[in-house]
Order: sequence, then C-alpha cells, then structure tokens
Amino acid sequence: MKRFFVMSLLAGVALATLVPSVQAAISLDRTRVVFPGNEKSVSLTVRNQNPELPYLAQGWLEDAHGTKLEGNSAFTVLPPVQRVEPKGQTQVKIQATPGANMLPQDRESLFFFNLREIPPKSDKSNVLQIALQTRIKMFYRPAALAEAAAMQQATPYQEQLTLSKNGDQYTVNNPTPYFVTLIGASAKKEGEVVKGFEPVMVPPKGSVKLGGSAAALGATPVLVYVNDYGGQPALTFRCGGNSCQVDESKRDK
Repeated sequence: MKRFFVMSLLAGVALATLVPSVQAAISLDRTRVVFPGNEKSVSLTVRNQNPELPYLAQGWLEDAHGTKLEGNSAFTVLPPVQRVEPKGQTQVKIQATPGANMLPQDRESLFFFNLREIPPKSDKSNVLQIALQTRIKMFYRPAALAEAAAMQQATPYQEQLTLSKNGDQYTVNNPTPYFVTLIGASAKKEGEVVKGFEPVMVPPKGSVKLGGSAAALGATPVLVYVNDYGGQPALTFRCGGNSCQVDESKRDK
C-alpha cells in the first residue's frame, strides 16, 4: 500500500510538471455589462493577448437560469463568432430586439454574457487544446431606472440597503429596483472578511441572508459591493437594536 501511494504521488508530480499553466488568450474590457433601456446596443472590446496566434471569439447570452437565448429573445450578439488577430482587438455588440420591451420596466433583469476562445487547430499530433470561456453578468436596466441611477451618482443607490438581525445572523434588504452584488463583509473598513461569508447578489426589492455571524460583524458592519464600473466601494452600517442603516458620513471618497 505504501509503495503504491509513493508511486502514485510521483506520477502525479511528474504529470503536473508536464502540463503548463493555462492562461486565457481572449479577454474583455470589463467585468460586467449594464444595458440601459434607452440604448439600442452596447459594444464590448475583445482583445487577443496572444502575440503569435489568431483566435476565434464566440459570444452568446443566457438568461438568469443559464438557458441560452435563442430565436425571438430580448437580445442578440453580433457577430456571434469572429476572428481576432494576434495582439489585436475587435468589438462585439449586444443588440436589443423588440423583445426587450417585454422585460419588466420597474426593475432590472439579469442575463449572462459568455465569450469562448477557440484556438487555431494545431499542426502537431497528440496536442491537447483547451477552449477557455469567460462569463460575466449583464443587467438590463430600463430607461427610467437608467436615468435615475445616473442622477444618483453622488448618493449611490446601494446606500439604500439595510440590515436586519435575527439571532446571530444579518439579512440584507434591498428596497431598490437594482441588483446589488456584495463581495465582502467585515467588522471594519479594510478588515478581514468574516468567517462564513460568501459573495451574494441581492435581487431588486429582495432580501438575502448574509453569511458569517452578526457577533463577528459587530455593531458597525462593513459590506463591499461591486458598482456599475467594476469598482469595489464599501458601505459602513450603523446598527441600533435589530436594524442597521448605512452611515453616509463614512462614505468612500
């Protein structure tokens, strides 16, 4: 048994040394897409980081459940497949169709944009080729909400979040019509993320239980969210009793 274990370990180490680290050649210029309802399309920049080889870039959209959009959907991706030259860049367009008018107009809708890189066929035999894929969130933001969000940049809509305490756990309440993604929770700014916390996305006019104990977060919990531009501002809350409000005086500058 011991000899078998040692031989297996050596084989695993040898294999690991033979397989190079895999890095994506095709990349996007952003980590999320906000599609304003008053726009007909949104363009994303696609870059090929490889200095020698051209790649194909294949794009498509999925709904909130991960089902690929087909036929008469709210959006289409143009072109669905395109060639990107070495160290080159191009654009892919997400275009609204008449079906977008059927989406809820009182809140955001969630989609996912996918971009798969397809490497050129190798002229060598017995070569393992891996097609990597990028998946980012796309939020359809109805026209009225897009205008409201633009007017609220000085006081971000995320500051309307509240916390309610039940036992040793906080619940995040989102009264806004926008999705809010939380990626950090700590007892103080730039503090360590509390044990048990996992990133969560709070839906419009919805609530989500926050991982980690209320005791560890304390009476002035700090939550980090992702804004429309991929930035990561922090919200500092002030708690009284079983409820917490954002302390605007501690807003990130």
